[in-house]
Amino acid sequence: MPTAIAVTSPDLVLPPTDRQTPTAALLPSPDTQSLEASLADMQGLLEHHGYVVVLYPANIATAHERRLHTVRSVLESDRIALLKLDLPPLGVAVLVRQLRQLSVCDFSAGVVASAARLLSHYIYAGALLGSVTKLDRVPVSLKSHAKSWVPGAQFGVLASPVPQLVKIGAGELTGPEFATQLLVAKGQTQSDWPTTTLAPHWQVGGVEECVLPADSADWWGTQKLIEFAAFLPDITVLYQLVASVRREICSWCGVELIGDRCGFCSAPLAPPENQTRAVGVLTQGSQGSQGGQGRRALGGGARGSQGAALRHGS
Repeated sequence: MPTAIAVTSPDLVLPPTDRQTPTAALLPSPDTQSLEASLADMQGLLEHHGYVVVLYPANIATAHERRLHTVRSVLESDRIALLKLDLPPLGVAVLVRQLRQLSVCDFSAGVVASAARLLSHYIYAGALLGSVTKLDRVPVSLKSHAKSWVPGAQFGVLASPVPQLVKIGAGELTGPEFATQLLVAKGQTQSDWPTTTLAPHWQVGGVEECVLPADSADWWGTQKLIEFAAFLPDITVLYQLVASVRREICSWCGVELIGDRCGFCSAPLAPPENQTRAVGVLTQGSQGSQGGQGRRALGGGARGSQGAALRHGS
């Protein structure tokens, strides 16, 4: 069975890209589910899938995060990975779908979990905001704060992979240098800027719309927003990107991993001074073949030009 991917909110589960992409399991908050029910659900996932990778945004409620750790502690299981992500909620949803795609490939659970850090570098997550006065997750200058009080002012903000803020009409956000698609989720702001200005500037291959995640307003500090995320849509490119990174064995829990940290126990790869990584980038022209080819082993081709991966421990 494929590794189970789990989330803390139903709006982090985007529609599948194809019939092979499985859905994600939902781990409700303590407000809606008892501890006994949470333990039973997790035990069922472990029995059916063997391993569970849980992804959730950094602004999750403290009680909800505590419940996740309590469940793992009570079950005394080293087969549950809890991945707290600094990406905005829509970026988390994109990453969740990508791991759902990879979960049915021939990757071990440890590689799937540690791939989250790698793939997050290839997600350009941001928002169009009507105010930055309460934005505390992206650096905001005093000048930008002052401009935020001007009626009608709007800001384009990029949270990942490199924070950036521009006033709409006075600058452009730096986008990816490789082929992407754009996901857009509208809040209480009416604007076509993401589709008519940002999408052409970033040369995205297509635009997809979805419902705004419930935690987005809290993450961005305002309800007047349109959240967006540019991402790698092709399973073949995702597969090659992950397969191109050297695999190691965690010296603490024994699972397979890529990068410099285990996704399940968070132990750093040791000794770091003796580890090497492939270094490369994707380019705007990078294209993967369509269909399910990336869901099987690609042999030596998985380490080709499309699959060159960043060292993602930084």
